[in-house]
Amino acid sequence: MAESRFQLLGPVQLFDGDVAIPIGGPGVRGLLALLALKPGKVVGLDEIIDALWGHDPPATARTIVHGNVSHLRRILRGIDGPSILTTPPGYRLAVEPDRIDVHRARGLLDRASEATPEVAAALLAEALALWQGPALGGVPDSLQAPELEDLRLAVHGARVDADLDLGRHAELIVELSPIVRADPLAERTAGQLMRALYHAGRRGDALELYRTVSRATLRTLGVEPGAELRWLHERVLNDALPVLSRESSALEPGQPISQLPAAVPSLAGRADELAWLDSLVTRAEAGETTIAIVTGTAGVGKSTLVVWWAHRIAARFPDGVLFASLRGFDPHHPPLEAAELLTQFLLGLGVETAKIPELLHERVALYRSLIAGRRMLVLLDDARTAEQVRPLLPPSARTMTVVTSRSRLDGLAVSNAAKQRVLGTLAPDDAVRLIEELAGPADLNHALARLCGYLPLALRIAGARLSASAQRTAEELVDELGNERTRLAGLQVDGADDGVRAAFDVSFRGLPGEIAETFLQVGAVPGVMVGPHLMAAVAQIPVIEARRRLRALAAHNLIVETARDVFAPHDLVRLYLRELAEQELGEKERDEAIGWTVRYYQAVADRARRRLGHVADPLDFTGVLADEAMPPLTGFAEAQDWFAAEWPNLLAALDAAYSTGRYDDVWRLALLGHTYRVACPLLDEWTRMADLGVAAAEAAGDVAGQCWLRLARCGIALKFELPGAGLADAERALELSARVPDPGLSTSVDLHLGRALSRRGEHEKAIDRLTRAIAEAPDVTLRGQALSSCAQAEKRAGRLPDAIAHQLAGLAIHRELGDDDRVVVSLDKLAELSLRAGDVEAAERYVWEAIDLAISREFAAREGALRLTLGRVLRARGDLDGAREQLALSVRIYERVHPKLVGEVRTELAELQ
Repeated sequence: MAESRFQLLGPVQLFDGDVAIPIGGPGVRGLLALLALKPGKVVGLDEIIDALWGHDPPATARTIVHGNVSHLRRILRGIDGPSILTTPPGYRLAVEPDRIDVHRARGLLDRASEATPEVAAALLAEALALWQGPALGGVPDSLQAPELEDLRLAVHGARVDADLDLGRHAELIVELSPIVRADPLAERTAGQLMRALYHAGRRGDALELYRTVSRATLRTLGVEPGAELRWLHERVLNDALPVLSRESSALEPGQPISQLPAAVPSLAGRADELAWLDSLVTRAEAGETTIAIVTGTAGVGKSTLVVWWAHRIAARFPDGVLFASLRGFDPHHPPLEAAELLTQFLLGLGVETAKIPELLHERVALYRSLIAGRRMLVLLDDARTAEQVRPLLPPSARTMTVVTSRSRLDGLAVSNAAKQRVLGTLAPDDAVRLIEELAGPADLNHALARLCGYLPLALRIAGARLSASAQRTAEELVDELGNERTRLAGLQVDGADDGVRAAFDVSFRGLPGEIAETFLQVGAVPGVMVGPHLMAAVAQIPVIEARRRLRALAAHNLIVETARDVFAPHDLVRLYLRELAEQELGEKERDEAIGWTVRYYQAVADRARRRLGHVADPLDFTGVLADEAMPPLTGFAEAQDWFAAEWPNLLAALDAAYSTGRYDDVWRLALLGHTYRVACPLLDEWTRMADLGVAAAEAAGDVAGQCWLRLARCGIALKFELPGAGLADAERALELSARVPDPGLSTSVDLHLGRALSRRGEHEKAIDRLTRAIAEAPDVTLRGQALSSCAQAEKRAGRLPDAIAHQLAGLAIHRELGDDDRVVVSLDKLAELSLRAGDVEAAERYVWEAIDLAISREFAAREGALRLTLGRVLRARGDLDGAREQLALSVRIYERVHPKLVGEVRTELAELQ
């Protein structure tokens, strides 16, 4: 069978063997390109929208992307192998990277770097042949991938170097001359052409070429050519240019410099980071100036990774390796000055102590002149600032510099085109392997790794503690670390400055004043993440300033911006932060932080729930916060996304408010958050929120609050068909509501009581109660809900014509109000009623309309139920293949969002097999 393959290096295309498969217009091609650029990795929905539309996406951007994903899935189902998987927060292309031309080209480039010149030339020619025109042809203009042009230049440059090694000078002169004429600023290509001209016996032409390039750089950039080209010019002038080969060096023969410290025996994980560093070596070998920055939080293993990698890769830098610890975050010593570091490097380069210049700029000049033209690796470990690093950057294009730092050194990216990589924690299996290297295998190592937050420093401490004492068991250590209050103490070792807490403390103590203050405030905020709007409320500062401060903390790798305006600390940093806030902030400051957190969530949750649909209860937090202090929730999708993202924080804010006796705040926030239950089918969390709300309303003595929260808990019981189905809560709410003169509450009580009675089998009582709710509803929204509920009671009583009539009337109201969730539910119920009445055609029409709306609104749980309904409709129509397909889709959706309902669908699916 012919294999499918993806073309990105040219017009974006999908091939089945050699046959091009039509895939659609620019939007579809762009989506396919984004996924294929990162095979096997999740591409977030926001990232897709930003790439396809830039800063001005249409309101329907999410719907368009969902539709294009469905379109591509249909196409991929017809060919071999690849598929698109939904993996929050986006999508992932499951395909072997070698089927994508970009990744095949990278693989060929990597293989060529280890091959003989003959083999390398062939591999690189094969890689270049993959380019069928400008990369990413036919995609929206906003989708940019400059790294593809970098890749082409690296492949081409490496192939030319291989041809130079093979002595193909005449052919290269013909190939490279027009390239340099078109772009005399392409110094690497100009240098290659100079070599070809010189070795072809055309020394004068090589010198003239240098003069041409020099004039162009002076005229255009105002500077001389780079050090590599100047070195070439000097060698050509002196008629002393050696033949380029992979074994040759700009140094005179001698022992290469090696200042590397010892490496760990083996490195757990880090395959992606190693591949990234390796790819930068290839660029350095191809003549590009290469600076890499490995950054990350304290204890994440930056130095361990870089030193281990440097030992493995050292042979590719024949002139040696320079290493220096810059002591940027040493708790006992100030950061090293550039003058001291340069002295260390100059001594390593063979300069006698007496000949080291006294002035800094003279040391810099000597260092750069000694290293110019050499093929070396320079490792600068534990840098504090970009300014500390700059004097140590070598000028040679063939020397690679790797910097590690706890802070993002963005200044180097701006001024020196440095490439940055943020080092994260280890994958779970790699974390377990690290523990096992120290302490051996054990059943509880997975639990231990999780409690260590997969942070290498914590993992090494845990492994060391286990291996140091035969009496200490993994069970005891897991118990100790399982308590959040004692976890950091459990990750301490004998030295006062050796341990996770001490490592974090060094980072905190080095923060500027206002950024340190914000860090403490983050620690006082209940929850697992913060955003600029929440921090603005807590700190009483403008949102733009809160965002700046949070991003400054992210630049110091103390928190991570996991998505736009979503900042979260590592689990262990979060525990450190909590301890720090308790130590550094007074009780009043901590209490104010909780109070502002609760007020913020009350105000924004109220705004969000009003975007989701009609509000029946009387709570109104409009005006508690100014509009500019709240997220701009302009519609249904934004409100739903906000609730989904903030749900863990809402629960944490409830717990914090309850523990500090803010009972009125608790029941109100519980009721506001309960609106989200429609889109968040999590039984345990819903029940916990409702239970906490009821208890808080009772503690506050608020009768209306007790009624509304009992009705909310009744709704949970009805939705999940729990024992008793909420009847006791509905009846208690009925008793309490007699003391609250609120027509909306009375109608809501009738609604819930009618539903509970119907679920219990008392259909006539239920219909009477719901009919009264229809007649007495104080607004059209409650009337629509009462109509839908009455239809279900009539269905159970066998009154199908009445049920269909009431359901249609309810649907009309929901449509008029734009309440899409209730529209979806009503259409699903109409499909079921029509199927019972024998009208299969109407049932199929209703359910397809509901599925389209559920997909566009991302109602995942609703879509699972609708696929089940559609399967039943298709089964009734005799389309068993279609029924099986829909039930299988329902299973996959429920496995992701509602595992407890998978069994029912699987049972029906088994009946059709």
